Order: sequence, then structure tokens, then C-alpha cells
Amino acid sequence: MSISSDLNSAEGPVESTADRAADQAPAGRRPRVGLLGTGPWAHRTHAPALAAHPGSEFAGVWGRRPEAAAELAHEYGVKVYEDPDELFAECDAVAFALPPDIQAPMAVRAAAAGCHLLLDKPVATTVEDARALAEAVARHRVASVVFLTLRFAEPTAGWVEEQAARSGWFTAAAHWLGAVFPPDGTPSAYADSPWRKAKGGLWDVGPHALSVLIPVLGEVTEVSATRGPADVVQLALRHTSGAASTAVLSLGAPRAAAGVGLELRGTEGVHELPGWSDVPGAYGRALDALLTAARTGVPDPRGVEFGARLTEILAEAEAQLAT
Repeated sequence: MSISSDLNSAEGPVESTADRAADQAPAGRRPRVGLLGTGPWAHRTHAPALAAHPGSEFAGVWGRRPEAAAELAHEYGVKVYEDPDELFAECDAVAFALPPDIQAPMAVRAAAAGCHLLLDKPVATTVEDARALAEAVARHRVASVVFLTLRFAEPTAGWVEEQAARSGWFTAAAHWLGAVFPPDGTPSAYADSPWRKAKGGLWDVGPHALSVLIPVLGEVTEVSATRGPADVVQLALRHTSGAASTAVLSLGAPRAAAGVGLELRGTEGVHELPGWSDVPGAYGRALDALLTAARTGVPDPRGVEFGARLTEILAEAEAQLAT
């Protein structure tokens, strides 16, 4: 189990999602999915999941480092793209394995080209970029899904749905303590990531905790944030249900202290988040959800609007930490 999840609009007439699907994925052809990004997450999760997916075709790879893109593309026998716009033109959907501040503007370009978007979290690290992306998705009528591991992995995805169907929640406590930058050992494979070093656990693993707390307890109405040791941030949240929750987040935990947990308490008792594995399998289910949204035209609740809301909450917390 991975501790850390470790993603200029065109003018003129806009095709509907159904029109786009009819044009680019005619009967008998699977939708083509391109990958942007070549880092450890792309190697361990995105590429193997795209290659194994039975309902789509892994079309090719683009990366900021051409040699890395060529290596990854060769491993899976797919095309290497030197120009992302060429990838957009030849694909029905795009999977992102890029830092959030690069993902957001690239995803706007992909949406303008008519591509459906399988985004990484956080979708952006500024509210302005997140809202611009959400607006591009709506304007160009493409489908979007944000890969939030707990919402697609099993058994956690089913567990979240079960808890969301309950009522009478009183409080919840989450912790996501990663040893990506541990004080007592070798950094993880995800440590060579400038945005993670700059943004810490709040932005990297905060979306995971919120992706469970919000569907179960309701929208966040109040947030307060305090700092702890290293990059530790503690969030105190109030939800529309009236319940209160906390989340303790870090990428710099000692190895012996690292771990993930979430406990819900209410009138129906105490319920704890189960463990999970098979992250590539979860990514495949996220792609399933994207293709379903593209086919039906019904937005997925884990889409870019939800991702943009997560960015708003995290940005509010970060602003409090700066004072």
C-alpha cells in the first residue's frame, strides 16, 4: 500500500460529448487513451493500468523529458509523442501523471482539443487554476474523473458508499502520515518531486482524507489549520451534517510512525476505514468511470468540480498557515 499518491480554450462551436465519442471512437474501436508524464507514479500505476485496461487502447506517452517518454513508450510498445497537442489530436482521453501546476494548464488544452480527462490529485494548487480547468471541462463538454485512490480502490470505495448511506454521524478523525521525506531513513521513490517538497502533506495526501470525509459527513463549511513538526498540518473541519472532523497530514513522518487511518463515530457506532491494495486496479476502475461518464454524458461525482472544491479547501487552509 502506498502512503502517498505517490494532474486556452478554443473558440467557436462546441461538440457534445456524444458527438465527440461518435467521431473519435466509432463502433468496433476502443477509445484511445494517451498518458502525460513519466515519473515513478506513471511507471508504477498509470502505464500498467492503461496497458491492462480491456475497454480502451493505450495510445502513447508524452513527457517533459523526451528520453524518459521514449523509454516508457518502448516498454509498452506504444507511440512516443514529441508534441502533447499531437497526442490530444489522436486520443479520445488523456491520463495525467504530472505535477499539479503543470497538469492544470495542460488539461485545459486537452479539454479544448475534445479529450476526456483522467486527472491526478490535486487538480491544481491555486483556486484560479482549478476553476479555469473546471470551466474548460464544462465549456467543451468533456468528461472528467480525478483519481482519488480511496474512492476507487477496494474495499475502500465500497466502504465509503456504505458510510455515506448512514446518518447520525458525530465526528471523524483521519490521519495520513507518509514517510516520503522521513527524518530517519532513505527517502521514498516519490521524494524527487519538487512540488511535494514545496507543498508537503497538506496538498499531496490532504485530498485523500477529504475525498472520504466529504461524501460521508457532507460539504465542508468551516476549516481551520495548524502546523505541527516537520510538514505536519492538522485540519479541523465542520460539515453540513453538523459533524466535526480532524485530519492530520504529513509526508515527513518517522518510518515507525507512518500509516493511514480514518475513524467515523456516530449513532450507528464506530466504523474504521479498511486497508486496500492493487492501486493499478483502482486506476483501471477510475478509467472505467471516465469512459462511462463520456458515454452517458452524466458527470461523475469524483470529477473536476469535486477536485476544484478540494483545491479551494486546501488553499484556505494554506492561507491560514501563512499567518
